[in-house]
Amino acid sequence: MSKFIPNKNSSISSQLNSGTSKALEPESISRSNPHKSNAQHKSNAQQNQNRQPHLLLLKRCRKGTEQTFGRLKSFSSKLFERLGGSKQLYHHYWFWLGLGVTGGAIALGWGAYALEKSLPDSTTDVLTYIRDDTITIKASDGKIIQQTGSATRETLKIWEIPEPLIQAFIAIEDRRFEKHHGVDFQGVIRAAIANLMARDIVEGGSTITQQLARIVYFDQERSFVRKLKEMRMAQKIEHDLDKEQVIERYLNLVYLGSGAYGIADAAWVYFSKPISELTLPEMAMLAGLPPAPSVYSPFVNEKAAKNRRDLVLERMQQNGQITEAQMEEAIATPLNTKRSNPKRLEREAYYFTEYVQQELPKYVPQETLGKKGLIVETTLNLDWQHAAEAAIDKTIKNNGRYQRFGQAALVAIDPRNGQIKAMVGGKDFQDLESNNYLNRVTQTKRQPGSTFKTFVYTAAISAGISPNRGYLDAPYIVDGYEPKNYSDNFRGWTSIRQALIKSINVVALKSLIDIGWEPTIEIAKKMGIESKLYSTYSLALGASEVNLLELTSAYGTLAAQGVHTKPHGIERILDHQGNVIYQEQIQHRRALDEETAAITTWMLRGVVSSGTGRAARIGRPVAGKTGTTDEARDLWFIGYIPQLVAGVWLGNDDNKPTRGSSGTAASTWRRFMVEAIEDLETEPFPQRPNKIEGREAVIKAKPIRPKRVIHKKYPKSKSATKSRSNYRRTASTSTRRRRRRVSTPRKTTKPVSRQVRQNRAPRQSAPVRRRTAPRNTAPRQSAPVRRTAPKPAPVAPKPAVVPAPRVTSPSKPSPVVAPPAPPAARKAPAPTTKVPATPPEAPASRAGE
Repeated sequence: MSKFIPNKNSSISSQLNSGTSKALEPESISRSNPHKSNAQHKSNAQQNQNRQPHLLLLKRCRKGTEQTFGRLKSFSSKLFERLGGSKQLYHHYWFWLGLGVTGGAIALGWGAYALEKSLPDSTTDVLTYIRDDTITIKASDGKIIQQTGSATRETLKIWEIPEPLIQAFIAIEDRRFEKHHGVDFQGVIRAAIANLMARDIVEGGSTITQQLARIVYFDQERSFVRKLKEMRMAQKIEHDLDKEQVIERYLNLVYLGSGAYGIADAAWVYFSKPISELTLPEMAMLAGLPPAPSVYSPFVNEKAAKNRRDLVLERMQQNGQITEAQMEEAIATPLNTKRSNPKRLEREAYYFTEYVQQELPKYVPQETLGKKGLIVETTLNLDWQHAAEAAIDKTIKNNGRYQRFGQAALVAIDPRNGQIKAMVGGKDFQDLESNNYLNRVTQTKRQPGSTFKTFVYTAAISAGISPNRGYLDAPYIVDGYEPKNYSDNFRGWTSIRQALIKSINVVALKSLIDIGWEPTIEIAKKMGIESKLYSTYSLALGASEVNLLELTSAYGTLAAQGVHTKPHGIERILDHQGNVIYQEQIQHRRALDEETAAITTWMLRGVVSSGTGRAARIGRPVAGKTGTTDEARDLWFIGYIPQLVAGVWLGNDDNKPTRGSSGTAASTWRRFMVEAIEDLETEPFPQRPNKIEGREAVIKAKPIRPKRVIHKKYPKSKSATKSRSNYRRTASTSTRRRRRRVSTPRKTTKPVSRQVRQNRAPRQSAPVRRRTAPRNTAPRQSAPVRRTAPKPAPVAPKPAVVPAPRVTSPSKPSPVVAPPAPPAARKAPAPTTKVPATPPEAPASRAGE
């Protein structure tokens, strides 16, 4: 550390060169070098001053300051001696007067500073102001469909406001509006004198700008401080905005009584007409309301309202805004009010707006909901909403009474982005007696019936099963559960495509057993079903309850070629200044491969073209599925085109049976879609893949292993025989009509049968070949047994022909095929107990269509 300690000689030179403080003064130099001469000291000091001239300047300034204060002290002492004489200074009145004036000036300055600091720096809120606790809900085109809170429903521009109306407000509220700069001191004095002479409040001292400042920034508290703030804020508003902006915002925000905010709403509330149709007396009446709307309202005190109106007319005549003849004519006119509810209380799409309000807390914190005016931009298409409401109303009116259903619901979704375009949750939202605040689209869950078969067959296609795969439609009991078809008839061997088109329950159940509960439920969940699904045999027929929104959204996955998008009704949420609080982030999820979606859509198109959904045809490609639950308690149709998917439900809130059919729901769907597709171009569905046989499985089937399966004897009734004959023929409508024309009694000769076969269309032979195979092999199985009999036995009845067994059926061969055992070898059948493999099933279901 010795190298950092300077010697005596280097210490002085370093301090001189560094220019640091007092180390450069001559006295310090002499103390550090006592052996040097005085001449040397002076020489060094002179050199230091020459090197640092700022030190010399500082010294001179200090000396000049001391001289100045000395002179002021001498002058003040002489002045006090001359003024005070022998008295002390505080004995003079002028001392206290000056002290008071000085203190008052200081206090006034401090108060003005504090007042200015307490006010907003900007006046931009004036142009964007919306009252607290106000929510404005808009449709996709920007039209307001609902407002809650103290909101102005209709905002006007200055050129939309009639000039006489503006003049009327200025005449009675602020006659010097064009001349002052926010505060009219002349008006304050004039109003005080006028009110004193009239012994009543006949004129206000606040300008229109002050009233606007009070509306936007302050409450209705009556205090001197609030009045000062109001006056100062009015001056700031006038500095930033022009007169037209001030009067426009004031007329749109002022409260005019009876729930009306703004002149447009007031014109509707008091006269049931738009502002452009108001007469001069009506304008004058509105202009007289702001000071005390509850006092001057014609609905409260008609006489006071008329007197106030006449005063406004007189002021307008005094200002030269109207002639005396116009004034007299207007005064002679009665009020002629016609009351209506405020427009802010009116709304459209009741069920949808209720749904939006229930969804808001999911996206916005509760404290934000209570702040100034939120603006909610939604996905609703108003034209489609009106079409949906009209379709529901017409169905209830035309069909509800004799088909005994009292409620209906409809929802439409854009499958490409999940936007809810229309929602009707009941027949009449305002009918409180029928519990119509209940939204049957989102808040109720019902059994979907046969509409759920779509998910069963979609899972089958995903597992690589061909739509041409056949199953035997015949009486069938599995673990005690026996499904029945809607028509009580059976069709024999049927492909799963035809089973979907004709809504055959037995085939749907057998398909579910082959695929398994887990894969089917997984597919349904991926497609958009959110409700809990139960692993029961009745799942195939729609026993697990769902709501209309999720069911329609799941069908939208097929319309979007296997891509699911969660449905939503809120697009954006903004604050009153236009800042975005929430923006919907659309998330697409691949639920199905494109080939599976295309094949399923192809199958569902057959439902509409030639199956149970024929009532939904609209002149362009449509895919969909009908559904009916036991005793027609629920009537469904879910259908789609590439751009839009819609679902319809009909029924009763108390779950009473109806006398309707799913065809009524399909007709309702058609009635809505005919209106909606006017704005949509015709788009084709994706082509079905050429290869539908032997496709590679996308999911793995997990077949159910029932504990007990009973294949009942195939009925040979007339209807059953006809059903088997129908299966051999094509499913086209034209072929069935030809079959009816050539039908004859059962004892028709063979030539007639050949003629019938000649008239048939080429049949789909795959299922028939599978059916004929066991007929040829069954006799060969029993022949060796009969040859080994020791004695000729009585001729046994010919074994019943057993159809080809289902591929995945684990049941044992029917005992009818094998010959009866000798009596001694027979054993008594063991008692059987039904042990369900799943939770107890519902009674035998006849759900269909």
